[in-house]
Amino acid sequence: MDELKFEQGLVRALLWDQHPDLADLELRDVSGGWDNQQWRLGEELAVRLPRTERAPALLLTEQTWLPMLAERLPLPTPVPVRIGKPSSLFEHTWTIARWVEGEPADHAPITRIEAAEILAGFLRALHHQAPADAPANPTRGIPLAGSHKGVDGWFEVIADYADADAAREVWQKAVAAPAWQGAPLWLHGDLHPANVVVRDGMLAGVIDFGEMCAGDPATDLSAAWILLPAGAANRFFDAYERADEATVARARGWAVLRALGLIGIGRNGRLGLPGGKPTWEPAGYATLERVLAAN
Repeated sequence: MDELKFEQGLVRALLWDQHPDLADLELRDVSGGWDNQQWRLGEELAVRLPRTERAPALLLTEQTWLPMLAERLPLPTPVPVRIGKPSSLFEHTWTIARWVEGEPADHAPITRIEAAEILAGFLRALHHQAPADAPANPTRGIPLAGSHKGVDGWFEVIADYADADAAREVWQKAVAAPAWQGAPLWLHGDLHPANVVVRDGMLAGVIDFGEMCAGDPATDLSAAWILLPAGAANRFFDAYERADEATVARARGWAVLRALGLIGIGRNGRLGLPGGKPTWEPAGYATLERVLAAN
C-alpha cells in the first residue's frame, strides 16, 4: 500500500465545494485505515477519501449497497449519507458516512463471551440471498479449492510456529469439505479486528464494507475465531443456527487463511515496512490459537 496521506485542508476544501452545510463542523484526524483515509466530522459523521488504486471501487460498493442492507442490520454501520463527486480538487468519488463509535478490535479486543450472540445475530441478518447483480469478489466467498495453489507460500509466515502443521491440516480439511451448494448470500467479506469496533469489551459496530460481495457464508463465519474470545465459537454457531458441519470446516479454513494474512501484514508493520500494521500480528496468532483449540 502506498503511504499516501491527505491533509485536512483538502477535506475542508472538498466540504466547502460540495457540502457547504457541513463544512464548519469540527474535523479530526483518525488513525488507521488501509485503502481509505478517514476523518471524524462533527460528532456523528466521518469523511473517507480513497488513497489506493482499488479504493474507489470499494467505496462505490459501499455507496451502492450498504444503505439498503443497513436497514436490517442490528449493529451500527458506516452508512453513506453524502457522496462526494470527482472534481478538480479530487479526482475520485469520496464518502461522508455515519460515524461508528468505539475502538477497533485490533486495539481493544472483544473480551465478553456474550458477543457470540451479537455477532451471530448480525450475520443472520446479513446472510440473505443476494440479487443477481450483487458484486462478486475474486478472493472472498469463493470455493476454497480455488485458492489452494496460492496458499502454500502463505504458510511460510508461520514456518517457526509450533503448531504450523496443525494449522495446515485445518486448511486441508477445509479445502476437502463439500463446497457451498446454496444460493450466493450477502457477505461482509472482510471481518477482521480492524473492521469492527468495541466498547467495554463488547462488539459495538461493523465497519468497512468495501469487500462486500455474494457467496459462501463460511468466509464471514470465520469471524467466530478471528473476532471472538477463546471458547466462544460453539456458542456463536449455536446462535447462528444455519451452519452445517461442512460449512464450519470451511469457516475454520478461512480463519486460518485470514490469520496468515494478519500475521504477514502485522510482521511488516513490526519491521517498519510500508503498509504494515503492527497490531495485526498478535491478532493473527490469537486467531490460530482459537482455531486450533477447537481442533
